[in-house]
Formats: sequence, C-alpha cells, structure tokens
Amino acid sequence: MPGSKIYFFCFVLATLVSCSMEKATKRIPIENFFNVPINTSYLISPDGKFISYLKPDNNRIHIYVETLDGKTTTQLTCDSNRSIANYFWASNNEILYLKGASENMEPGLFAVNIDGSNKRELLSFPNTKIRLISSGPVSDGQVLVSLNKRDSTVFDAYRLNMQTEDLSLLFQNPGNITKWYSDPAGKLRMAIASDGVNETLLYRDKESQNFRSVLTNNFKTSISPISFSADNSCIYALSNKNRDKMALVELDCVTGKEHRVIYSNPLVDVSEAIYSVNKDKLIYAGFETWKKERHYLDDTFKATFKKLEKLLPNTEIVIASSDSLEKKFIVRTYTDRNPGSFYLYTIDDDKLVKLSDVNSSLKVENMAEMKPISYKTRDGLTVYGYLTLPRGMPSKTLPVVVMPHGGPDTRNSWGYNSEVQFLASRGYAVFQVNFRGSKGYGKDFWIAGFKEWGAKMQDDITDGVHWLIEQKIADPSRIGIYGFSFGGFSALHGLMSGPELYRCGASYSGFTNLFTYFKDIPPYFRPYLQMYYETVGNPETDADYFRAASPVFHTDKIKVPVLIAQGGRDPRVNMNETHQFVKELKKKKVPVTYIFKEGEGHVFRNNENRLEFYKKLEIFLDQNLSRE
Repeated sequence: MPGSKIYFFCFVLATLVSCSMEKATKRIPIENFFNVPINTSYLISPDGKFISYLKPDNNRIHIYVETLDGKTTTQLTCDSNRSIANYFWASNNEILYLKGASENMEPGLFAVNIDGSNKRELLSFPNTKIRLISSGPVSDGQVLVSLNKRDSTVFDAYRLNMQTEDLSLLFQNPGNITKWYSDPAGKLRMAIASDGVNETLLYRDKESQNFRSVLTNNFKTSISPISFSADNSCIYALSNKNRDKMALVELDCVTGKEHRVIYSNPLVDVSEAIYSVNKDKLIYAGFETWKKERHYLDDTFKATFKKLEKLLPNTEIVIASSDSLEKKFIVRTYTDRNPGSFYLYTIDDDKLVKLSDVNSSLKVENMAEMKPISYKTRDGLTVYGYLTLPRGMPSKTLPVVVMPHGGPDTRNSWGYNSEVQFLASRGYAVFQVNFRGSKGYGKDFWIAGFKEWGAKMQDDITDGVHWLIEQKIADPSRIGIYGFSFGGFSALHGLMSGPELYRCGASYSGFTNLFTYFKDIPPYFRPYLQMYYETVGNPETDADYFRAASPVFHTDKIKVPVLIAQGGRDPRVNMNETHQFVKELKKKKVPVTYIFKEGEGHVFRNNENRLEFYKKLEIFLDQNLSRE
C-alpha cells in the first residue's frame, strides 16, 4: 500500500536522523583534547621534602610548591602578564625560573624562596635572550647563564650570584661558540664552536685556563656531551663519528680519542643517556625503534624500573625528577591512548602515590591505537611511520589526514598526541611519516634529506599515501594533508605537486617561500647559516630549486580548498608573504579559510585562539572529506 511505503520511508529517515544525532551527542568536545593540564612539570626538591609543579590560573602558568603529604601548598608566582616558561630547584629552599616574553617585556630570570618570600628579578635586558647553562642545583648560589646582550648573534657565558645579583663575565664568545657546558661543580669546562660547517669540541681543565680544541668534525658528524666522568678525565657523549648510528661512547677530554663504545644499536640512533651524579655512573642509554626503549647500565636502577613496571603495568614510564639521593622519584606515565599521569615513587617503602592526571577529561576506551607501519619508496628506501585508525570503523576506504611532521630534522614518535586523537575521534585515519631527513634512523637517512625539501622528502610522503590506497585503507577520493611549521610547508607543497591526490590541505604556521625562510632567520641562528645552505640550500646558487619548491610561486597549481593559520608575531614566517599567498589563492578562485591572529607567534599560546583554530579545522575537514 502507498501509505505503508510512506510510513516505512519516514521510519527509516527518523532512524537515520536519530543515529546521526546520537553520534553527534557522543562526539568528544574539542576542548577535551586541548585542555591545558591542571598540574604539570612536576619536580622534587633536592632533599626530597617538597614537590613543585606548574598550574594555570587566570590564563597564566604559575609555580606551586607543596609538602609531600599535600597538606600545605604555596603559590610562588602570580604574574598576570606572563607565564612561567621554565623552572628548576636551585637549592632545597630556592627556585629559579624564567618568564616567557610578552608584547612589551623580554624574557626574565627570577628567583623565589619556597615559602614565597624574597621574590626578585635577577636578569632582564632589552632585546636579549637568556639561556641557562646550569639546569639543576647550583653550587654556592652561583648559576651559569649565556646572554646575547653584547652581540645579538652570539651568546657570552656569565656567572650570576643569586644572592648579590652580581653578574660576571666568564668567557666572551669569540663569535663561533654555539653551546656551553659546565661540570657537576658548576665550573665552565666545555664548549662547542662552529664555523657553520665544522664543529669543534673545546675543553679546559680549570676556569683559569683558555679553552683548547679537542677534536673537529663536519656538522654531519655529531658529538653531544652527556656528562663528565667521575674523575673529570673523560666525557660520556652521543657520537656518530666513524659510524652511521649515534652511539653512547667514552671520550678522552685531552686527546678527543674514543676510549670505548658503551652502547650502540644496529637499527637506530641512541637518542639519550642518563648519568647519575649520586652514583657517579651512567645508568641507561635510550633508543627509539617504533617505541622508546632502554639499555640498562646499572643493575640497581634496572631493578627500580622493574618494580615500577609491576606497579604501573601496560604503560610507558619516564623518570621526570629525583631527589639528590635518588630515593624519591617523580614518575610520568603515558600510552598512545592516554596522555598519562604523574606519580611520586619512594624506593625505601616501594610506595607509589598518584599526583595528577595530565588530562582527566579523556577516557582511554574512547581513544584510538597508534600502530607502526613501514613501506618502500619509489627509489627503494624503507620509510617508517605510524597509522592511527578511528575506533569502531572498518579499516577500509577511510578518509585520511596525512600529517607531515615539523623540523624537518625531528621525527614522529609513538605516544599520546592530542591532534592525532582529535582527528581519529572525528572518523579520520591519521598517517604520520618519518620521511628521509628525519632524525633517529642514522646519519645516512638524515643526509638523504639534504636539499630535498619539496622533492624526495615530499615523494616519500606521496609514496606513503599511494601505499595506503594500495592497501585499501584510504578512500582515494577523501585524503587531506595538514601540518605545522615545516609540516605546513609540506602540506602546501603536497597540494601543488600532487593536486590529484588531495581533496584539501591545511597549514599552521607553514612557510611558503624558501627565500624569505633565510631572510627572516633570527640573528642568533647566523652561526649555522653555512650549515643551512648545505642542508636546505643556498638562495643564491640554488635559486631555481628554491623557486620550484616554494608554494608562493605556484598558486596556479593549487586547485583544492586550503586552510591557513598564521600568527602576526611569528619570527620564522613572513606575515606579509602569507597575506599575499592567501590573496593570490583567492584571486584564482581557490576556497581559502584564513585564520590570522595578530598577537600570536609561531605557536598559538592563547587558549581561545587555539580552540578557534581546531574548531575551524574540524569544519574544514568535514566539508571537504565527508562522503558526497
């Protein structure tokens, strides 16, 4: 009967609407993914009697200190204009901290007693950057800092008396020193000098002596000091000298010769090593395959970690802080589906006390798994990455968001990622690639990315997308690309080099012009300019390549909708050029969503601006990647 057909149609329509509404009501609010953690950056005092942490209040981040039992809490900072950028325990009774820069104020170095008294500004100079050489308990109330107040392009080394606030020059930078190192006693003993291409390790036995060269390497060979040995005759360092992968080694301070390889991994770089001042020895070397792993060098520390793994099963564990005797630890946990928690662990009684969740508004069961993947590129290189599939959906013909990482000489890592989980919760498969030029896979893999911005690095991403299509994971008609910084550049380049591959693209603080990438480089990066010429290219001798790789010159090749987010105070991306790029796209009738925030820098710090960006990104992707 006709009436029954109409009834059936209405019933089906009502059911579909009801299911759609139910799905919408179950959608996790964007705010939940990008909440500022309630408490973070936990540290324990050297004597193990107090815990400190950062906590937001009135849109600013402040330092708090509390007793171990949590019964007494003191707020140490309350600046309404600036947040805390970094802090550490200078002694059992005093905390040293850096405030972030604001529109009218430079970053400043401050100190405060743990009861909130004697709060004072130790350093603040106009147009000056402050870098801490000391980053732990200081000797005799003296802290080592480096400042570029004399010359904006170089950092001189100073000793600052925290009580008298006297600042004394320790060593004037001759113009080529890029990093300073102190020994455990707070003496300036080592430095790295660079001529832009070659790096030299400098050393001295005493502060009264001049620095002398120990060894020199091309920048492709890296030696990163970890610590001095107990007798100060050697240093422990991460080095890829005469090898492809970074290894943990022992070097002679005088001759620069490698005494021994302490640990190396045949597959990936050794990425970290932890030295215990209390034990006067290395306790582990860290490396990262698809997950972070440790090679233990101290049986006691290994036993401690095994206890923690029993107390905190099925989660990654990081020691965030310890007291000077290494009897009490701040422990941070996380997984790919859980941003994690902070705990206080006491060795003597094997006691674990939860301090705080990083983000309690998210439920693990609603998050998606991040799985490792690998594939072969068109020229036979093996590339690794991660694929996160949305929960509760078939793993076939999915809409995909490709996310190139920033840097580009960084890497994607397994773990909780707010952006990834946000996108997966909206039904997208998220594809992250460690294309050539990424760090962690050895010297050759990194060098393979030199002068390949927008070329073979982009090809690696494109080959990965084709692999997803061949595996029938991706719906070829619903693939978008989104990235931040270099990832934003890569997203825009993907739209111009593979217009048939992507339905849309989004760039957050991505640069559009390699020429102005060099023009706008901060003055304190100038010592690295020759290195940049070799890794990225020279704007004079490689002009044709720069023009071919820069999206700003190829707006005619972009045919799909674009979203661009840009801060007006971004020191790395030229604001006027981004405006012109958007204008040219609109002139060519390309649909553009432009989010411009005058007061923001490279990263949006204002929470309202961040949420606005992600809300508009959600709408943008939904409009362009939904089924028609």
